[in-house]
Amino acid sequence: MIKDLWYKNAVVYCLSIRTFLDASGDGIGDFEGLERRLDYLQGLGITAIWLMPFQPSPKRDGGYDITDYYGVDPDYGSLGDFVAFTHAAKQRGLRVIIDLVVNHTSDQHPWFQSARSDPDSPYRDWYVWSKTEPANADEGMVFPGVQTSTWTRDAKAKAYYFHRFMPFQPDLNTANTAVQAEIQKIMGFWIELGVSGFRMDAVPFVIAKKGADVKGEPQEQFDMLRDFREFLQWRQGDAIILGEANILPKKDLDYFGDDADRLNMLFNFQVNQALFYALASADGRPLAKAMRKTWNRPASAQWAVFLRNHDELDLGRLTEAQRQRVFEAFGPKKEMQLYDRGIRRRLAPMLGGDQRRIELAYSLMFTLPGTPVLRYGDEIGMGDDLSLKERDCARTPMQWTSEAQGGFTKSDAPAMPVIADGPYGFPHVNVAVQRHDRGSLLNWMESIIRTRKEAPEIGWGDFAVIETPSPAILAIRYDWEGNSVLCVHNLGSEPTEVTLSPEVEGPEGRVLVDLLTGHRSEASADGRHCLMMERYGYHWFRVGGLDAPLKRRVG
Repeated sequence: MIKDLWYKNAVVYCLSIRTFLDASGDGIGDFEGLERRLDYLQGLGITAIWLMPFQPSPKRDGGYDITDYYGVDPDYGSLGDFVAFTHAAKQRGLRVIIDLVVNHTSDQHPWFQSARSDPDSPYRDWYVWSKTEPANADEGMVFPGVQTSTWTRDAKAKAYYFHRFMPFQPDLNTANTAVQAEIQKIMGFWIELGVSGFRMDAVPFVIAKKGADVKGEPQEQFDMLRDFREFLQWRQGDAIILGEANILPKKDLDYFGDDADRLNMLFNFQVNQALFYALASADGRPLAKAMRKTWNRPASAQWAVFLRNHDELDLGRLTEAQRQRVFEAFGPKKEMQLYDRGIRRRLAPMLGGDQRRIELAYSLMFTLPGTPVLRYGDEIGMGDDLSLKERDCARTPMQWTSEAQGGFTKSDAPAMPVIADGPYGFPHVNVAVQRHDRGSLLNWMESIIRTRKEAPEIGWGDFAVIETPSPAILAIRYDWEGNSVLCVHNLGSEPTEVTLSPEVEGPEGRVLVDLLTGHRSEASADGRHCLMMERYGYHWFRVGGLDAPLKRRVG
């Protein structure tokens, strides 16, 4: 049954083992530390944990350069520690999804070392080679300004190898059926250890044809996604693949599959970028347009919606004028920007630490079509350390208490520096302090997550954007099984009065009950509601009231 799709109304929490909690005292987070904090995560209300890479790695790219797909990096513990963690998560009703980084390996991976050492190696064709430097070697870099080529000559191999990312991350030849079989084997291995799915890294690059003779537009091999999905569903029927694919809306169905037979979920980058433009400009119309453009997807498929993640905020899908507006609002200094396309800051400092604006941003994110994804530390408004290189500035350790090192570790030398100074330092921003403050962002976040889970219309239903006279007012109505929820947000810095109709037939539309406050709005004689929206205000209304009958759609 379609209602068994757990991911449709989930709340996902992304974290890095390395920076969450150190139980061993060596300055590096570990699985034992994460297991100790499962009750915290359960109390927060999240339903699924997304783990960034934790496999053995030289960590030249935050673990996205893997040397063994079947192990746990010794810094974080053992396979036994991993299984103990997934068992403890299952006991608390929490699912676990992990990163699947199979576009490339580390150049230290035994496969690559064998491939470069011997042209007759069984792993030679697992990578992409060229005897001469391809003419387009200076095109298609993922990290402009940092990366200079996508082909590097290996002296031992006496050939050039392809790397979409950095030279220490050689691309796997994913068109090779042996490589595809190995990817399936990797998925099957972790499924047996308690994983409920995978966040597949860099999906368009994984399925693209690779080679020196490939020119022009990317040539995707979508059958590969169908094969991965089919394998996963045979092994564990409710396991999912959440794809990272910053694509145009016209490609969405190619990745989901017309028959929902490819990816279960996709991150909605189009909506994410429009969301930040809405916050910067106080204009919700481009966001509404992005929502409509990306709504065409199979009923069993789902979008993942988010604000910030572990990478930079990519603004590449906005117009030049829109992009500059967001830069001016949230990342005006060059040191705040990255790769000529994005902002590398965390959300709280981007919004000036204004809790009202932070709440507005998250209220809006939680009421967008799809499944919400949170980044660790954002629930307490953690800041960033712009002195750290590139993306590392927003990957600092979790701030638990006002004790030394923010309670992250007992070591005096954490592997990643904890933010100690300024308004976002751990003496001011931490879990322990906010737990005892009824008005804290943490307590607000727990409440909003609980309310979001009690409004399945948002995760499951169809939506309609309700017309309002002000571009700063964004009103979205969700309908599912005869029930409706109306979410209204004021993106502007000034209070405003708005009159609107929920456009629900029958007497139900005459009463709106705010799910966040319990306040009621009674419609006027013409069926319209007059709402006073505070600056950066938001309301989640159940149409018909909390005592409205829960109807079911027939047919």
